[in-house]
Amino acid sequence: MAFPKIKDLKTVIDTLPQIGKVEWIGIRPERKAPLQALTEVPVTEEKGLQGDHYSKAGGNRQVTLMQAEHLSAVANYLNIETIDPDIVRRNIVVSGVNLLAFNDRQFQIGEVILHMTGSCHPCTRMETELGAGAYNALRGHGGITAKVVRGGTIRLGDEVKLYVVTE
Repeated sequence: MAFPKIKDLKTVIDTLPQIGKVEWIGIRPERKAPLQALTEVPVTEEKGLQGDHYSKAGGNRQVTLMQAEHLSAVANYLNIETIDPDIVRRNIVVSGVNLLAFNDRQFQIGEVILHMTGSCHPCTRMETELGAGAYNALRGHGGITAKVVRGGTIRLGDEVKLYVVTE
């Protein structure tokens, strides 16, 4: 199969045909509280995810996301079978799309528009939750942070894709 030659880096960066899928949703009602798994969550520009302790106006960390594929990779690094999404304390776990491709861009989950604001680094608590070496196993695999551009509801199974403005 022959692929077209593209020499323009901007065109390559703007080409993201992969569409992901929401696999897991969770909120933390209080700092350090266990995450509550949900099938859907209301999202607003003012507060982020309804019921999450990070719910506040503005801010660059209204939503945290991680790739399901990275959960598998980290489990492999740690020689354990699986890692439950609630242990890594991210709000949304997605599969099928590279979240880092959304770097400083807007992306869509169902009807919600988010803007990637940075990387979500692991905390030292991961050593307690997953064992020695977990912090380093998660480095580069901890996911991303985002702020809400347009609210709505995020549901399990929603598509995750680059947001392209159409006029």
